[in-house]
Amino acid sequence: MRNIKLILSYDGTHFYGWQVQPRERTVQGVVEKCINTMVDAKTRITGSGRTDAGVHALAQVANFRTESRIDCKSFMKGLNSLLPQDVRVTDVLEEEEDFDSRRSATSRRYRYLIFNGEGVPSPFVRNYVWSVRSYLDTDTMQDAGKELLGVHDFSSFVGRKNETDSTVREVLNFTVKRINEDFISIEIEANAFLRHMVRNIVGTLFEVGLGKMGPNEFLGVLNAQDRRAAGSTAPPQGLYLVEVKYF
Repeated sequence: MRNIKLILSYDGTHFYGWQVQPRERTVQGVVEKCINTMVDAKTRITGSGRTDAGVHALAQVANFRTESRIDCKSFMKGLNSLLPQDVRVTDVLEEEEDFDSRRSATSRRYRYLIFNGEGVPSPFVRNYVWSVRSYLDTDTMQDAGKELLGVHDFSSFVGRKNETDSTVREVLNFTVKRINEDFISIEIEANAFLRHMVRNIVGTLFEVGLGKMGPNEFLGVLNAQDRRAAGSTAPPQGLYLVEVKYF
């Protein structure tokens, strides 16, 4: 039995997230359908993480097991010929038997993009950024966000439907910066993420950027371990899974 790893890039606009769900269009669902066609067998793929509806990925990692002898190059070519245009396989590799795209991962990195310019945002970016008209102070957002570094209980930033008992995670890197006059990039790397964790952090940093909350108050939100202390959930279209790291 072979263990095949896929690197996937997708536009999440018209997907109901990663995970297969009845009667919904999902990334996992369409990819599995195409693999099944190629190997002529029912196949289940495992993803490194579950992106929500509307969330994008530059380098989602998935793996599946198969007895097919199709080589990796042919898998890549064949899948891309079958997949819809909003999903692409950018690489295919054969891995060791014990590789698991989710359990073997050491960290994931997400990027959130905000349009924060003075002009009118292009209609071509509406599905890929959060448009915020009020000016955001990125220096203060960076100062506040540094409090996330290290091991913490992230209960204040977890979605209501959390699927794990532990809410403790380790944030390895955090940055906020203006890409140019119009766009702000927020990047967070952690060993793992809770449901809606990044979007809830961004929604709270939004309050910081507006001057409604200072870095000390942001730290208070983190320490409160109470979702009601944090800001609103940022919309999904600005969020991207950028990288998954392995040993």
